[in-house]
Amino acid sequence: MKQVASLRYGVIFKKAFCDVDVFKGFARDILGIQLDIDKVETEKVFDTPIGSVKTQFDLFAEDKKNRIIVDIQHERHADHYDRFLHYHCVALLEQIKSSADYRSNTRVYTIVVLTSGDKHKKDVLVTDFAPHDLNGNSVHEIAHKIVFLCPKYVNEQTPAAYREWLEAIEDSLDGEVDENHYLLAEIHAIFNHIEQNGVSPDEKARMIEEYHWEEYKQTGFNEGLELGEKTGQLKAAQTIAKGMLAEGLAVATIAKLTGLTTDEVSGLT
Repeated sequence: MKQVASLRYGVIFKKAFCDVDVFKGFARDILGIQLDIDKVETEKVFDTPIGSVKTQFDLFAEDKKNRIIVDIQHERHADHYDRFLHYHCVALLEQIKSSADYRSNTRVYTIVVLTSGDKHKKDVLVTDFAPHDLNGNSVHEIAHKIVFLCPKYVNEQTPAAYREWLEAIEDSLDGEVDENHYLLAEIHAIFNHIEQNGVSPDEKARMIEEYHWEEYKQTGFNEGLELGEKTGQLKAAQTIAKGMLAEGLAVATIAKLTGLTTDEVSGLT
């Protein structure tokens, strides 16, 4: 058995999956494609924002030779189906440079990993953009795709190519994995990346911040939203920020999560 940091934390998930070989292996088994890449970007944003929301991709890789973009997202939100559809469309729209041609020569794939589960309790859900007739027959005009993965619900019917990855992610959540259960070299590489004694102090601090933020979303966040409906969004953000300060979160982190400036957050103490 190996002691590992849980892949429920975004900082740990990115640490493991930014490994080029791991990323390529994941895309190979989940999407059925072979990527030709030499780097994986973390927390990527486009220089020119698209739309009203600044979109940040957890893990992003572009295979320019085969014209494929794959991004992997790791976080559960109440609106994650709509949220990651937006992210997917941003990656698609960024390619269109002229109204003279709306065709995208680059296939865009988004993989969303929901480590804490989902209300639908499905192991794999797919948003497929290919047009099809009323009998379900595809004309294969659009290749873009979003795949939602919930390791919590892996079962005997889960495709074999997916199963080992989902089982490994789920196995890590309690901080201990049985290495002998897995055959893929990429999964053993993941376990090596997230081994407990290899987690840096900065990564541990970010794990703690994520933990407190998740807890706060379940309690004070809902109160803050109700308050926002009554007295305005600023008051709600200030209430949420005060609760986070009491939990010991960093000022910069609170500012990022609430939309307040760092000076506004500091002034609440």
